[in-house]
Amino acid sequence: MEALRLTEVGKRYGRSGPWVLRGVGLALEPGVLVRIEGVNGSGKSTLLKLVAGIEPPSRGRLRVAGRRAYVPERFPPALPFDPAGYLRHLGRIHGLSTAVAADRAEFWLDRFGITDRAGTPLARLSKGTCQKVAVAQALLAEADVLLLDEAWTGLDQAARTTLDEAAMERAGAGGVVLFVDHDPNRLAGLTSRAFQLRQGGLTEVQPPGAEEPRERMSVLVAAGELPEWLPGTPEREDRPDGTVLLRVAAGQSDALLRRLLTAPAELRILDVSKIDGAPVGKPVSEPADAPEVAR
Repeated sequence: MEALRLTEVGKRYGRSGPWVLRGVGLALEPGVLVRIEGVNGSGKSTLLKLVAGIEPPSRGRLRVAGRRAYVPERFPPALPFDPAGYLRHLGRIHGLSTAVAADRAEFWLDRFGITDRAGTPLARLSKGTCQKVAVAQALLAEADVLLLDEAWTGLDQAARTTLDEAAMERAGAGGVVLFVDHDPNRLAGLTSRAFQLRQGGLTEVQPPGAEEPRERMSVLVAAGELPEWLPGTPEREDRPDGTVLLRVAAGQSDALLRRLLTAPAELRILDVSKIDGAPVGKPVSEPADAPEVAR
């Protein structure tokens, strides 16, 4: 099942304007973290706006499955809202109920450490705080396709780390995350695929960090049914005793564990080890013969 497909998509501004994008093709499965690269003016922001549905293509076809959420390169702070009200409002626009929108607004305000500014008018907030609100409005949607256009710019280091984690979590939950960032090492070693825009065309390139040897981890699970999508696309070994051994890059292991522990099916994580078999720590959940099932 494809979550996103672009077929011969082109974009120009005006009837006689130059083509920003020419015949772009892209097909992505659920559960991927995708980097879009290119020099300034190559069309990165235009591509994300097309996928977000903010601008229509001039030609070609674009299909996106599910809901979309977008973090723009620039957030307009001169809006008649405070952060809490703005997030609740955007949550309703994303299709959330009033109660769910309020709960998620509170959650993301807390996660970005700006609960104390929840009632301050946006126009009176710093650029960095406004950027946190801009990011939060997209994350609270839990969208199937999340688009991040230089979303880390203006954030402090703690907030950048939070956004890194949130992007991995969204991909780990089966979403598609497309991101543009000026830092060439952003999510290096964790990015599923990378594409470069040049002269209006899109070419797949090696993701940053993919050429470097990475430590691998194994996770032993007593499972009824694993989630359909798992972070890092782990190798799976079904064992005769009914357990499942998953092998994944170490950088994806935390996201994988979060996905397993929040899955709707009843799962126990019996062991987490380095790929050479040396235990990393205590089991994340109760041992197999324990009466309680870890969730």
